[in-house]
Amino acid sequence: MYDFHTHTIFSDGELIPAELIRRAKVHGYRALAITDHVDQTNMEHIINSMGHVKKFENELGMRIIIGVELTHIPPVHIEELAKEARDLGVELVLVHGETIVEPVAKGTNKAAVACEYVDVLAHPGLVSLEDAATAADNGVMLEISARSGHCLTNGHVARVSQYTGTTLLFGTDAHQPENLATRNTALNILRGAGLTEESAEDVLETGARKVLERVDGR
Repeated sequence: MYDFHTHTIFSDGELIPAELIRRAKVHGYRALAITDHVDQTNMEHIINSMGHVKKFENELGMRIIIGVELTHIPPVHIEELAKEARDLGVELVLVHGETIVEPVAKGTNKAAVACEYVDVLAHPGLVSLEDAATAADNGVMLEISARSGHCLTNGHVARVSQYTGTTLLFGTDAHQPENLATRNTALNILRGAGLTEESAEDVLETGARKVLERVDGR
């Protein structure tokens, strides 16, 4: 099991990084990305803090990926902050997409999928075919989310990806311990989005492989 979208007390999660990692390890996770919410005010502090966790990766017995989720950033500044995150050593850049349950600025999806420094558009809501096609062209992955509220548009995201060939990535968007998912739960969520059993398995494997290849190539 792999999870590339989780949060700690450094943003709005409930667990310190060490406990989140330990609980993920008990769930059988092989890799975990910690992607706390950031904007221009806290990004450098969070990235530096996560570096201390990364140092103990071998002892923790699991691949730890330093990530961020750019959240409620004015669309015009997404590229600037995504590049800054990369320059500060971030391995995975997510952008908080235009969910239907939050007041995310219109144009966030479009700016994110056009940005060369963005890896994943998280819970992209009613993402347009045009933006999904741009994501496919630029290698930006679209997330199928396990999180309550954000998951309401999973079916739409799955259908759009089938039209455009955009890579899907499963993410728990875990904020609480109980949000961490088993592989079976992840597969059920993907199938609930309208994917076949074979396609759901492929999303878990292909999405994870592409993320790890991208991180290793940096």
